[in-house]
Amino acid sequence: MSVFVEPASTSGSPISGPALEEGLHRLGYAAFRPGQREAIETLLRVGRLLLVAPTGGGKSLTYQLPALLLRGTTLVISPLIALMHDQVRALGERGVRATYLAATLEPDELRRRMAALARGEYALAYAAPERLGFEGFRALLRDLECPLVAVDEAHCISEWGHDFRPEYLGIGALLKELPAARVLACTATATPVVRDEILERLGFDVQTPQLVHGFARPNLSLRVRECRGVRDRSGAVDAALTEALGAPGSAAGTAIVYAPTRRQTDETARRLCEVGWRSAAYHAGHDGRRRDAVQRSFASGEIEVVVATNAFGMGIDRADVRAVIHLAPPSSLEAYYQEVGRAGRDGAPALGLLLVSPGDMALRRRLIESDVDGRVPEPEVVRHKWNLFLELMRWAEGGSCRHDAVLRYFGDEAETLSGCGHCDVCTRLDATEAHDPEGVALVARKALSAVARVHARFGLGVAVKLLRGAEDERLSRCGLDRTPTFGALADRSEEWLQRLLRRCVTAGWVDFHGGDRPVVVLTEEGAAVMRGERPVRLLLPARAVPAPGPASAGRASDPQSARPHGPGDDALDAAGVALFEALRSHRLEAARARGVPPYVVASDRSLRDVARQRPHSDDELLACHGIGPARVREHGGWLLAVVRAHAKQDARESR
Repeated sequence: MSVFVEPASTSGSPISGPALEEGLHRLGYAAFRPGQREAIETLLRVGRLLLVAPTGGGKSLTYQLPALLLRGTTLVISPLIALMHDQVRALGERGVRATYLAATLEPDELRRRMAALARGEYALAYAAPERLGFEGFRALLRDLECPLVAVDEAHCISEWGHDFRPEYLGIGALLKELPAARVLACTATATPVVRDEILERLGFDVQTPQLVHGFARPNLSLRVRECRGVRDRSGAVDAALTEALGAPGSAAGTAIVYAPTRRQTDETARRLCEVGWRSAAYHAGHDGRRRDAVQRSFASGEIEVVVATNAFGMGIDRADVRAVIHLAPPSSLEAYYQEVGRAGRDGAPALGLLLVSPGDMALRRRLIESDVDGRVPEPEVVRHKWNLFLELMRWAEGGSCRHDAVLRYFGDEAETLSGCGHCDVCTRLDATEAHDPEGVALVARKALSAVARVHARFGLGVAVKLLRGAEDERLSRCGLDRTPTFGALADRSEEWLQRLLRRCVTAGWVDFHGGDRPVVVLTEEGAAVMRGERPVRLLLPARAVPAPGPASAGRASDPQSARPHGPGDDALDAAGVALFEALRSHRLEAARARGVPPYVVASDRSLRDVARQRPHSDDELLACHGIGPARVREHGGWLLAVVRAHAKQDARESR
């Protein structure tokens, strides 16, 4: 029997501990997972909560349990029809009245459920965000006793994020029509800047509680492998599947292989079947019946390996996925961690392997700049999506524990591991060579000089040939073979130089322009680094790269160094974390004042660098990542003011 309570006030939750325990057991759970009780009590006490927890982290209990205990019907907004269907079925098995509303239902069935909803017969009602566009549904909600609105996959409201859904933009208006309802926004993929945008779009106060936890997945062995060609990639996949699952038919679990295109999805699934795996392809080009059949076969274990585009996996809750393999980098670190997080949900060891290749950056740039429905994307959107991809590539380059780098990227400082001990980077740190800042700077400036010479004329390969001193008709035709840069790094291999220049791209010093045949350009920041006006913070590739083959499938693609450049380079002490959060709060206010997304004001990476360096002048502020003269003019005043205020506070506390 449900335990109903009156709406919570801000002074405290009227739901007792025993009532929470009773509801928990009714839903079939013996105990709360870490962070779940805190999230529920915060939501009931304050009435607003932004919850960020990884895929499989138990976010659904945070709204299901209050829905069981509160009087009325809780509305859950979710884009995942498979998840809605599965959760409604599971709740029904426990005697909880729940339903979902989606366009996939027959019209008569949809009307029947709407009528029952109007009569208040459900404790929970799941609805796709598209449903909010129907005035009849909105009117029904206004007349309904709705104690809680849960917004699942809340990152989809971020218009410039990696998974934007326009239908989510209507949620803020709906919440204004339901002022008495508590609101929970939950997501698995929100960096601090995306969290700020969620607050803005939903109309939440700047001080809304934000709980970020559960991102540490030390049972996942995260690895990155650089591949050359189809044969190399196939060998890496086969080696990873053998390591994770043993031989085909051994019933040791399942695996997901993510492919970037439908064609590659079909081809890879066929090849795996030929070598003995029970495998199937899944992508949006297949009809709904075929996709449903693959999902059911995967859920039941009939399929050992599903090869899919990113259309597969949302709402899938199979605990024994032993490996998630990406044949190419997805669009962002958020997308990657959500997808790789589908492995090892049972807590047992699992493998996450990301395969990268030299053409990934140019291909992703072309995809980002491509027309969408006949419309050319806005430059600000292109820039933001490119930066999201670069953050993933910085992470792929490695240099510090991959788990710690992810945790810092998502703002989950409390769960950093100081090294997980078994990702590919941790297993190679004992081979670290001494860091040589002056030598690194010299090599980087030589590389940037080559880019400057081929600027806007040729691609990355020609810059490599210039540095190698290789014969090439394009170099001789332009006279570049007679410049001091010709052969400036002739002692390095072509592969090493390619990796070096890609790292210059991720650092923001080199960019691509030109659509189908991208050319490299030296950015303004890159020119300043080349001239010695800005510091060089770059991790050079290892001098020796492992030979391709299955035996190296688990080896890192990164080199060795004590100071990596990427997400893991932003480690903050306790005071730095507090300063970063204060800077975030002021960034949100500045964004609201200008009517722009928070990332337009400053990126997370920029704020973290400000919190780490703690500048005291405009000149020092200019040395922080992503802070140029225009940003100093527009936002330098409040940035420096926040830093000064925290410095004074630290001084008072240290007395």
